[in-house]
Amino acid sequence: MPKGIYNVPQPWNEPVKSYAPGSPERKELQAMLKELRSKETDVPMYIGGKEVRSNDKIRIAPPHDHKHTLGHFHKSSKEHVTQAINAALAAKPQWEALAWEHRASIFLKAAELIAGPYRAKLNAATMLGQSKNAYQAEIDSACEIIDFLRFNVMYMTEIYKQQPPVTGVGIWNRVEQRPLEGFIYALTPFNFTAIAGNLPTSCAMMGNVVVWKPSNTQVYSANVLMEIFNKAGVPAGVINLIYPSGPDAADVIFSHADFAGIHFTGSTEVFQNIWKTIGNNIHKYKTYPRIVGETGGKDFIVAHPSADPKVVATAISRGAFEFQGQKCSAASRAYIPSNIWEEVKTQVVSDLKSFKMGQTEDFSNFINAVIDEKSFDKLAKYIDAAKADKGVEIIAGGNHDKSKGWFIEPTIIRVDDPKYVTMCEELFGPVLTLYVYDENKWEETLKIVDSTSIYALTGAVISQDRYAIEYAAKVLRNAAGNFYINDKPTGAVVGQQPFGGARGSGTNDKAGSMINLLRWVSPRTIKETFVPPTDYKYPFLQAD
Repeated sequence: MPKGIYNVPQPWNEPVKSYAPGSPERKELQAMLKELRSKETDVPMYIGGKEVRSNDKIRIAPPHDHKHTLGHFHKSSKEHVTQAINAALAAKPQWEALAWEHRASIFLKAAELIAGPYRAKLNAATMLGQSKNAYQAEIDSACEIIDFLRFNVMYMTEIYKQQPPVTGVGIWNRVEQRPLEGFIYALTPFNFTAIAGNLPTSCAMMGNVVVWKPSNTQVYSANVLMEIFNKAGVPAGVINLIYPSGPDAADVIFSHADFAGIHFTGSTEVFQNIWKTIGNNIHKYKTYPRIVGETGGKDFIVAHPSADPKVVATAISRGAFEFQGQKCSAASRAYIPSNIWEEVKTQVVSDLKSFKMGQTEDFSNFINAVIDEKSFDKLAKYIDAAKADKGVEIIAGGNHDKSKGWFIEPTIIRVDDPKYVTMCEELFGPVLTLYVYDENKWEETLKIVDSTSIYALTGAVISQDRYAIEYAAKVLRNAAGNFYINDKPTGAVVGQQPFGGARGSGTNDKAGSMINLLRWVSPRTIKETFVPPTDYKYPFLQAD
């Protein structure tokens, strides 16, 4: 049980810097971008506090400039996976015994390092490695990861404070929140540096040890995160960063007796296969592993006939196309009533024509590249098929070019069939499909929205009619774990809108809340009796 719970610094949401022309943060970031582009970085694995290299190096390139080399990372073998597990388990006894406030101090220091001396470097690495513009990097690799670290410390202390009420005389009841017995596997995505940082640290903060595998397309900024964690004082072996293939990692990790849980963000298909593998191997483990995952989405905007067309159009332009639609929460299907469609169409088409697309280093570009060639080819295939299909109209965009970078033009597809393939399948790119419905069929349309997708991550209703808003909220109560009223379905803020979805979108354990941290502890209830009985006989056994 932790020692006394002291006051900790109260968290606040990190202010978002503007990067306006002439601002000091803009100058600092531009200088860092130039510095990082000028050299090739050798990215090692980090196992047991040591830098480990292999003979198999993989090139890292900016998605928007794929002929330029940022560096190389050292691919991990199965042997490296085993070494990382062993290093984590060796670090576990001392780490979980460390007083909670010292664990808290390490991660609060990491937050301050990101807020200050490492802000430009982490943002620049995210811009170059993941093709995010300056503002999208700022809200991700600066503000959100800082918020995760600060707020999770508060949630940790709140968990430790939760104790049974004092109701008995001569006894003391208490609860001890233990780290899980074994190691945690953190499997993180390319699209948010903040998620890549949060998944291993939220587990480690609660006294667990972690084997962390980032997406290959996020390794460049993951390396900077690891530099920050080391600088903050995370002990050797507590977080081990490796880069194996998915199958190699799975073969070793999911067969290990000490596997205690997985913290995952990625595709639904991969998560379902992981769940199946864990189920098949359940007899091998010391404990029942915790399975926490946030997966895919087919996120919607549904407008009521009373909606303001300008609000609808702005929600589409921002919600569907910021960071090239590569957010789990990005709007990828929209339902627009016939009475406002022409006004919405006019503004959205105008917005898309004004978008500038190109490299992240040019701060005037709103749109950058998608993450890699595989994503590019998938999106191009869907767009080209839509051009040839009957009952389908390309309202805006529709072009693509991969000669210099993986550039997909922001595209809007209008369909006659609300169950057309791009209304149902997750594309994960700057493509929005919309259906114009009869303004008199609001209730029928909501049923279509609810039944079209296997996912239930985010969604938005836009309306000036409060009765319509309430009705939509009820009908769509299971269609989105994060539900937005008169706003775009993106931009959840730590401490304000805990994030996660149900159905095919994951276990809804709400990153950015106490709920998530509770998944990484195992409570032990302790009852202590000060003067225990010395005779088994209860009073009722005495004769009258």
